[in-house]
Amino acid sequence: MILKKIVPATSDERGSISDIFYQTSIQHAAIIESLQAGVVRGNHYHKQTTQSVFVIKGRFRYWWQPVDRSQPPQSVLVEANDLITSPPNEIHTMEMLEPNTFIVFSSGPRGGQDYESDTFRVPSIVPPQG
Repeated sequence: MILKKIVPATSDERGSISDIFYQTSIQHAAIIESLQAGVVRGNHYHKQTTQSVFVIKGRFRYWWQPVDRSQPPQSVLVEANDLITSPPNEIHTMEMLEPNTFIVFSSGPRGGQDYESDTFRVPSIVPPQG
């Protein structure tokens, strides 16, 4: 997992431009809205695909763990203007803390007819609350 805060590359009186990616190959992008707190998304990993999530608004807790479970699940709070990236063979799960909107960028098979071809579902890695 890599977490990066996206900051403007340039700005003037008209506003700013922030580069999310530069000189990177992206095969798929999707906008995802989560309408309520408590929703969990993910609970999967990819064997070939690197997946990056850029948060437009709101926040969530991002959980990750190596697919071989050689380490316990870890988490980080992700919020607007954060970009978080999971490489292949890393389980990732998003625990929504409030309504939010984010864009998922994928390098590898992910969209259209390929949507599930490199997605391997697993039981949740989010620890039970209590």
